Amino acid sequence: MKIGGSLFSDKSVAGSLDKGRIARFARVISSLHERFPGQVVLITGGGAIGHGALRGIDPADPFAAIGLTKALADVRWAWTQALVGLGVRAFPLQLGAMATLDDDLSFRVRADIVERVLASGALPILSGDSVLDANGNLHGLSSDRVPEFLVRALQTPLRVASFTDVPGIVLGGPGGKETLRYVDPMTPQAAYEALWTNSEWDTTGGFKTKVDALIRCAAEGAECFILEGVAQDSEWAYLLSPYSGWSNKLHCTRIARSPAAAVSTAE
Repeated sequence: MKIGGSLFSDKSVAGSLDKGRIARFARVISSLHERFPGQVVLITGGGAIGHGALRGIDPADPFAAIGLTKALADVRWAWTQALVGLGVRAFPLQLGAMATLDDDLSFRVRADIVERVLASGALPILSGDSVLDANGNLHGLSSDRVPEFLVRALQTPLRVASFTDVPGIVLGGPGGKETLRYVDPMTPQAAYEALWTNSEWDTTGGFKTKVDALIRCAAEGAECFILEGVAQDSEWAYLLSPYSGWSNKLHCTRIARSPAAAVSTAE
């Protein structure tokens, strides 16, 4: 599961990190990890700290993104502290130490570390990072792209739940009331037509980066969802159950190679 930075940070405020909201999400994640050991990976967004590390860097400097490494290590550590405080064996992992980028900027996986952490019963915590390409240049990658790494790193069917501040891809622009319920990764035009302009505070491509990454994951067989994250939620066990059994009150966007039994769209 990926918890977007907007759910625990105000990107317009330098260094913003709401540890109270992290603690509330951590309680839900702790319960899910305890119930489904070895089946959950946490991906954290960077929030203001991550975006701040990339703002204003010199595009001519091939190593300018190095500051993102520390920035996102700090964010992962905040989640680690919250989860360890709840008795979870949480282990933060650095993406740039486990992968490089090919010429097309797709991931080349370098290790089986995530599988080993899961097998040990611990909860891996990942995030975006600065990642090397074949020429030794660093790229600052959004946490939205981490599921692409996991598709390559984990030899198992993968479900990606990306929690953000909207209930999926919203139709009609900001304030829209209808959610695009299904996206076929082979014909994703409707998803892209529904996107709107990024916030000025966003340095990693905004919602389009998320949609791009999930479409690529779904094309490789993952079942992906964009959902609204509410820290007060007390039960996320549905994330590991068949989609056909999810509540008809839950609005989300599902991105997968084949449609599933439809969940009611009734308000």
